[in-house]
Amino acid sequence: MERKRGKGMNNWIFLAAAAAAGVLMAIQGSLNGALGKIIGVLEGNFILHGVGLLIVAILLFLCGLGKGDLSRMGEAPWYLYLGGVINVAIIYGVMFSIAQVGAGNATTAIIVGQLAMAMLVDCFGWFGLQQTQMTWSRGAGVLLLGLAANLMLSK
Repeated sequence: MERKRGKGMNNWIFLAAAAAAGVLMAIQGSLNGALGKIIGVLEGNFILHGVGLLIVAILLFLCGLGKGDLSRMGEAPWYLYLGGVINVAIIYGVMFSIAQVGAGNATTAIIVGQLAMAMLVDCFGWFGLQQTQMTWSRGAGVLLLGLAANLMLSK
């Protein structure tokens, strides 16, 4: 499964969608952290996944918005389903960390970790994604992001 990269003028659409997802992730993390403070982190995680399941079920089965084929689930390698397990860990980690250190600090650490791992995934082409060469400029970008995070997290 090769990932196709946007080219030219269309790149801004994909980058805008990614930026919007980033904005929503910051809002989601803050909401989740606040919920975890009130009802508990694991309890909040349970409720959030239930709400998410309900919304996706409505979109798929009542609204007919899905474009895929659930009957092909057996064709996917087992490890691709680990995303569900990882999602529980992500939601838990976000709820736990934001409630303790605040949205800005936690999100800074989240972004650094996320980008570092994404660079490894791209560099090695893991999970069937297109391999992207690690360059000096990308490495410097990660290093600068780490330095910026250090500045943002210092008191």
